[in-house]
Amino acid sequence: MNPLLFGLIVIFLWDGYFFFNYIISLFHDHRIKEWSPRVSVIIPAYNEGKRVLNAIRSVITQDYPDFEVIVVDDGSEDSTFEVASSVRDPRLRVYRVAHGGKAKALNFGLSKASGEVIVTTDADSRLERDAVRELVRRFYSDEVLAVGGQVRVAGSSFLEMAQDAEHLRIAMFRRAKELDDLSVAPGPVSAFRREALERIGGFVEDIVEDYATTKALKAFGKVVYAPGARVWTEMPKSIGVLWRQRKRWFLGDLKNLGGGFTKDLAFLLLSDVMAFFDVIVPPLLLITGQFELFALWWFFETFTMLLPTLFEGGKLINALLFPVIVWFWAAFYLALHIYGYLSALLGRA
Repeated sequence: MNPLLFGLIVIFLWDGYFFFNYIISLFHDHRIKEWSPRVSVIIPAYNEGKRVLNAIRSVITQDYPDFEVIVVDDGSEDSTFEVASSVRDPRLRVYRVAHGGKAKALNFGLSKASGEVIVTTDADSRLERDAVRELVRRFYSDEVLAVGGQVRVAGSSFLEMAQDAEHLRIAMFRRAKELDDLSVAPGPVSAFRREALERIGGFVEDIVEDYATTKALKAFGKVVYAPGARVWTEMPKSIGVLWRQRKRWFLGDLKNLGGGFTKDLAFLLLSDVMAFFDVIVPPLLLITGQFELFALWWFFETFTMLLPTLFEGGKLINALLFPVIVWFWAAFYLALHIYGYLSALLGRA
């Protein structure tokens, strides 16, 4: 068999598996529970004076009956505290603490919270109006300890658009495979049973506190996905900043995967094999003049992105340019992961 055709088939089988599971998920209602516990929304903020106001406004306008908002200024060196304190709303409290990192700020907010459910978001993010309600509805049973929502990326540059397309792909994967077994409850839009957080000693103090906290909670119960709970966040606008951010995330994730060949690590390594195919197959199809197969690859990647784009509220350009975007991410993450594996092996992580 043509080796490039074999590589193309592997790509189609891998991406097609998640795509068809995504389609199936659209025809199955995910479990919900209609209830209205008191909610405490915690917003940790460090040097976010220019953006924290939009984050607060997105929370205080939530379509939810009973909630409070706690902003924790994590020792900012700008006007974050003053800007946050300028909002006049009886549901809002603003605190200033010494700089200790995001997890410490979240735990301070937890100590001041009165809610049965704790919602977290970031100071550079804007919750859609029904986000809190959608998060709460997914606590469909007592075994559900946390719920994560859908992260989307604001901005119009290619890099921001590529990151939004990446999160659309993540939303597709989570609907397909993680509705009732979410791998990470993301910091910008998640909810937790207060008693569950207290059971594990609060938010885990780690450079990837959301992943580490999710992992700790899953030892006692379930973490699920709420596809209707959406947040718009700001992401890196340059390759250098993006690399440093994702390097920190990946090295933190590697540390939390554990030392054995776990299910998560096996899936990670398999994903890297697929990234290798994504990187080499399309260019080689062009170089070797196999334009029909290249066109087939382009059509397939565009088609499998079109449906998630329509259902998850993305821009059409995300789907039309997705073949370019998927190649970019495959090359980026393959390089990042090789760097991470070598760092871990050499003890530099």
